[in-house]
Amino acid sequence: MRTCRAATAGKLTVVLATLVLLAACGSSGPSPRAWAASVCTALSPWRAEISKLTSSTNEQMTAQTTPAQAKENLVRLFAGAEEASETARHKVEQAGVPKVEQGEEVSAGFRAALASMRDAYGRARTTIDGLGIGEAGAFYDGVRSAVETLQQEYDASALDTSRLNSEELKRAFDEVPECR
Repeated sequence: MRTCRAATAGKLTVVLATLVLLAACGSSGPSPRAWAASVCTALSPWRAEISKLTSSTNEQMTAQTTPAQAKENLVRLFAGAEEASETARHKVEQAGVPKVEQGEEVSAGFRAALASMRDAYGRARTTIDGLGIGEAGAFYDGVRSAVETLQQEYDASALDTSRLNSEELKRAFDEVPECR
C-alpha cells in the first residue's frame, strides 16, 4: 500500500510539474506580430465608428433639426461610440499580453486608453440626455459644452507611448497587414 501511494504521489508530482510548465508556456503571450494584428483588427471597426460619430455629430450641430431630434440622434451616436470603445477594449484584452519587454504595461495602456474613451463618450451621452429641449439656444450651448468636454477628455485619454519603446512592437505594427 505504501509503495502504491509513493508511486501515485510521484506520478502526481510529474503531472503537476508538467501542468505548471504548460501553463507557463501558455501564459507567455502572443508574438509581437500576432498581438499587433489582433489589436489592429480590434481597433479597425472602432476607428470607423468614431469617424462616423465625428461626422454625424458635426452634421447634427449644423442641421436644421429640432432640439428633440438632435438630442435623440446625439444620445444614440454617443451610446454607439461608448459601446464601440468597450468592444475594442474587450478585444484588446482578449489579445493578451505581447511577448515583449513591458508587454503588460503596453497592453494595460491600450486597455486603459480605450476605457477612458468609453467613459468620456458615456459622460457626453449622459450630459446630452439630461439637457432640456425647451429652448433651442440653451440646448445647443449645452451640446457644444458637452462636445468640448468630450474632446478634452478624449485628448487626455490618449495612450502615452513615450515610455513604451518596444522596437519589436513598432516593427510589428508597421508590418502586419491588419494595421495598414
